[in-house]
Amino acid sequence: MSFQDAFARALFAPDAADNPAVQRLAAQPAFAVYRNTVMKGCIDALEANFPAVARLVGSEWFRAAAAIHVAAHPPRDGRLLGYGEDFAGFLQDFEPAAELGYLGGVACLDALWREAHAAEDAPALDTAWLARHAPEQIAALVLRPHPAARWAWFDQQPIYSIWARNRTDGQENAELVWQGEGALLTRPFDSVAWQAIDHAACTFLDACAAGRPLGEAAECALAIDADADLAALLAALLRAGAFTTTTDHPAKGSS
Repeated sequence: MSFQDAFARALFAPDAADNPAVQRLAAQPAFAVYRNTVMKGCIDALEANFPAVARLVGSEWFRAAAAIHVAAHPPRDGRLLGYGEDFAGFLQDFEPAAELGYLGGVACLDALWREAHAAEDAPALDTAWLARHAPEQIAALVLRPHPAARWAWFDQQPIYSIWARNRTDGQENAELVWQGEGALLTRPFDSVAWQAIDHAACTFLDACAAGRPLGEAAECALAIDADADLAALLAALLRAGAFTTTTDHPAKGSS
């Protein structure tokens, strides 16, 4: 192990330092001050990166949990905007959060928001684009999800509703319906937007992301919900800015 690796290990797990030089360094009072500053910076980054989770559990609880996570999963990149890639899984298995079974899902959506925010820019397709194609062409079209589009389906829990209520300062008093929900996050322009989508729409997006033409993506969606309104589904996704560049040919390998 290099000195740099041992030094980083001592920052986050000082009792595990096995390099003699690092052990001597870690024993100095100034090192503890430096370590506390680094730890605080990582905890601050997690609290900023997971605002809905922090609002749900409160800052004190969040920072205590974050300290445990930081010690076990130190950042691998100095750009802390992306820090916390393991945090949703950590919360899912975190015993003090056992009664908050939705917390990992909420953390997942916070992470998807960051990904959408930091993704590359690209032009978004709109409904006018679809109207320029003849009906017999549409089934063979392949749509590519926008670089900033993120989506997820959560079985049995209203993760999207919980997350959306805790991403804004607005007060929402409507009772939660405890059922599965999907979420779509997009950034066709300057800011991230989000909306609820159903299981068929999530499946449709999954198929498009896999390079399948619209006809096959539609079949996948109908397999989830035989009553899905495919025209309305596609129009809604286009209005949300979920797609970018297209090709008029089926994806390679499709039939």
